[in-house]
Parts: sequence; structure tokens; C-alpha cells
Amino acid sequence: MAEIPFVDTHFHLHDLKRPELRYSWLEPDSIHGFLGNIDALKAQHYWIDDYIAEIRFSNVRKAVHVQAALGVPDPVNETKWLQAFADKTGYPHGIVAECHLADPDAEEVLDRHMHYANVRGIRDFGNGRYLVDRAWRAGFKHLQRHNLVSCIDTRIKFFDDLLDLAGAFPDTMICVDHCAIPEARDDGYFKRWSTAMRSLARADNVAMKISGLGMMDRRWTVESLRPWVLGSIEAFGPNRVVFATNWPVDRMFSSYPDLINAYAEIISGFTRDEQVAMFSSNAEKLFRI
Repeated sequence: MAEIPFVDTHFHLHDLKRPELRYSWLEPDSIHGFLGNIDALKAQHYWIDDYIAEIRFSNVRKAVHVQAALGVPDPVNETKWLQAFADKTGYPHGIVAECHLADPDAEEVLDRHMHYANVRGIRDFGNGRYLVDRAWRAGFKHLQRHNLVSCIDTRIKFFDDLLDLAGAFPDTMICVDHCAIPEARDDGYFKRWSTAMRSLARADNVAMKISGLGMMDRRWTVESLRPWVLGSIEAFGPNRVVFATNWPVDRMFSSYPDLINAYAEIISGFTRDEQVAMFSSNAEKLFRI
């Protein structure tokens, strides 16, 4: 068990039998882009009880659920379902919900999400350069009023747009998912990624989520993860990174305790206070949990 309590800032639940929810990426014939064959994930459900069973040996103090339903007519239905789990079990402590920020009803959807006590952030998948789209930003501006974190799935090629977004909305915290999903593991890409990360870190209202690294490194080792973890910390500092597991997606590549222990080994050279910040207190502050 990891000695330092861990706050998992990115995990997913699903239930394919619930008629009000949809998970287009988990449907039988779906093919998920760079992940390829994910049939191992396509169980009928993965509930909070299943997640709690997997974290029991990993000293997980708190956890944040990030939107998993895709193709749902009303994304508030997922939040309602997750809040029921939270009310019963205490998990998830935070919910990052979905809102289509470019839609005309984005403000109304955000207001409805806020009826549920554990909502702390919003994620919205867009296409191409959506971060500079006027309609999308018209919805994004409402996050500040609710003190919501924007969890953004992006790549380093869009970091200029992300820097512009952060500058335009300096009072809204942005958390980049999965180290911006490094798309290659060669030295040339690592150099470009490191340069981009340092550039993005100039924005004080951007934090980096260290997670999901198995998606492009399926047979990872502690040593293969080390440069991406330490590169993220070098760019953003120990006070602006959080850790996560991307569970159960990354279960295809490891066990839960093995991943947490790998993280713990990689950051073992930092001070105790820095380790605690990265493993738990940064996340508690960012997501107000």
C-alpha cells in the first residue's frame, strides 16, 4: 500500500443497462481511435462498488469521477446517477460533469448540474481548434460563476490555443488531462513535448494531471513512465500537478496498486511535503474536496 494517501483525480463508471445514459465508446461495435480494441472494458457495468473493491489496497483517500457517458441527450442524467453513489458510499467526492459549452443551453445545463452537491468541474470534448471557438467560449465563461474546474483533453499541438484560453479567463482553473496524451515515446517527441509543457506552464491557472500514460505505453515500466511524470513536475512544479489512474481504462495495462506504487517510486526523491502535495493536497484544493 502506498504510504502517502492518494487522491485519484480521474476515474470512470458506467452502466450500459441504464436507458437514460449512453456510452458510445463502449458500445459493442465501437472502435476507440488510438486505443484500438477495448472489448475488455465492455462489461455491462462498472459501478462504484467495483471501483472501491479495486482501490482498497492503495490508500485512496478521495476520488474524482470524470465524465464517461457520451452521446447522452441530457448529460445531467449522469451527474444525478453519480451523486446517488456519492450519497450512499462517499465516493466520488468530486464529479467532473459534461456540458456542451458551444450549445445555446450551456448556461442552463450548468445551472442544473449545480443542483448536485459534488459537481466540481466540466469536461467537453470538441473537435479541432474548439478552444478558440466563440460559441464554445461563450459557454466557458459561465464556469467561473460556479467555481468549476475545466478539465480539458488536448494535445501539445493545441497548446497555443490553450494558452490563449487561459489568458482570456484567468480566474478559471484549467486541468489538462493525461499529460496531454503524449502521442509518441521517442526522444524527438519528448523534446517537443517538454518544450510545450514549459510554455503552457507560464499560465498560472493551468494545472497538469499526470494520468493515462498507459494508453500509449501499454507495456509500461516504472522507467518508461518516469520521464513523463518528472517532465510534468519539472514544467509545472510540485504545487500544480495532480495524479490520477484513468481507471478502469488503464486497467488494461496494469493493476491499480502497481500503478500507484509506480507513481510513489518515481516521486520518492521529492520532500515529504512535496509528495503529499502531489498525491493528495493539490487535488483537494483544486477540486475543493
